[in-house]
Amino acid sequence: MRPRLYHNPRCSKSRGTLELLRERGVEPEIVPYLEQPLDAHRLAELHRKLGGDVRAMIRDGEPEFTELGLDDPTLSDQQLLAAVARHPRLLQRPILEVGERAAIGRPPEAVLDILP
Repeated sequence: MRPRLYHNPRCSKSRGTLELLRERGVEPEIVPYLEQPLDAHRLAELHRKLGGDVRAMIRDGEPEFTELGLDDPTLSDQQLLAAVARHPRLLQRPILEVGERAAIGRPPEAVLDILP
């Protein structure tokens, strides 16, 4: 299966991850998630593959995070993912998906653990 990179070309970590993959001969399918936002179902699938707390896949430094009150600890995973679906800038980046695994490229080298 071809790796899939949820990519923002304006982000240095995202560009660095793509460069790192290409240096290793991996040409991922690039998903420009800001132009093609993911729905809540797809985000839930990515979360399952990432494992851990759903908040790890949310950028808490974006203005929308504060404006939407996403720091509220009583919000469910579904509510958080719905907010990311409506506001794709909140999605942590980059995310590499390979089969049943995914990793956030912060630092870019973090994605190497899931490559075949």
